[in-house]
Amino acid sequence: MSKLLEAIDEISPELRLPLLKAFTYLKEEIAETVKKSDFERFEKATEENFNRVWKAIEELAEAQKRTEQRVEELAEAQKRTEQRVEELAEAQKKTEEEIRELSQAIKDTRKEVGGLSHTIGYTLENQAFKALPHLLNERYNLTVEGTLTRRFIEYPDGREDEINIIGTGSLNGKKINIIGEAKVQLSQKHIDSFLKTIKRLEPIIHGDKFLLMVTHSAKPSVVSYAESKSIAVFFSYEF
Repeated sequence: MSKLLEAIDEISPELRLPLLKAFTYLKEEIAETVKKSDFERFEKATEENFNRVWKAIEELAEAQKRTEQRVEELAEAQKRTEQRVEELAEAQKKTEEEIRELSQAIKDTRKEVGGLSHTIGYTLENQAFKALPHLLNERYNLTVEGTLTRRFIEYPDGREDEINIIGTGSLNGKKINIIGEAKVQLSQKHIDSFLKTIKRLEPIIHGDKFLLMVTHSAKPSVVSYAESKSIAVFFSYEF
């Protein structure tokens, strides 16, 4: 019975007293109903059984303790994971904001570059308006009538084209429409696009046309391509 009492001593105080009372009542009841020799054998067997039960309880308590510790570890790991997710979400939010700001900066830059490109283009056109009448007369014996200007041409379907250089003139006594375009650096792509515009203008502007392009720079192959399409090329340094 001493081992049983030792085992009971290991139980928490709030459970120890009720358990001792229960064992005492059980012992008294058994003593009243069995002989002393039988009781001693029963007491020994009971102690062994209680020891086995107590050992099982201890093992169960230890297992529960390990389980609780594991649960705490998992809870802590989950907490760290949630914190990491929050950090990643915050980082993603900052990245998206930086991308948005960068995208806006790119848009602003494109707008500024576009505005600068238009300014350079208009400057080139304005120079051409003044210089072309003399150059056309000198090189092609083409006399400009009135002034050259830029104009928007509207089509019946509502679409429109901006013509950089447009005017009228006479060549060998015959009226001719002067149509041109200004490009900072002339390319074959610009020439092909210009020819498509001329094709769209056919129903609007009738009669003979003198086509020209003015530029700051162009490769010799591009100039040759333009001349093969009956397009005169003028450089800004000639102005």
